[in-house]
Amino acid sequence: MAPIEDHVYMKLCSELASCLSISLASARRKVELVVAREGVKDLNDKKTIAESLLNEARQKMKDNSTPNQLDQLLTVLPEEENFMTED
Repeated sequence: MAPIEDHVYMKLCSELASCLSISLASARRKVELVVAREGVKDLNDKKTIAESLLNEARQKMKDNSTPNQLDQLLTVLPEEENFMTED
């Protein structure tokens, strides 16, 4: 797939990456997954989807629904609580 070099689209993806604390490539992939799921091919529709994902991410940041996202990711699952790896 050829990369889209539209400045506005790239800016939306970079802002999404910043809000979600992920890489630009991951943010673009996230947008492209939604685009593929909805079957969109038009660049303006891709921008609209990227903007809606950005608005959702900003809303979650305002709501503080994920203030400790890293802490949640580092918690131990009950079934893996006593798991040890050997060196």
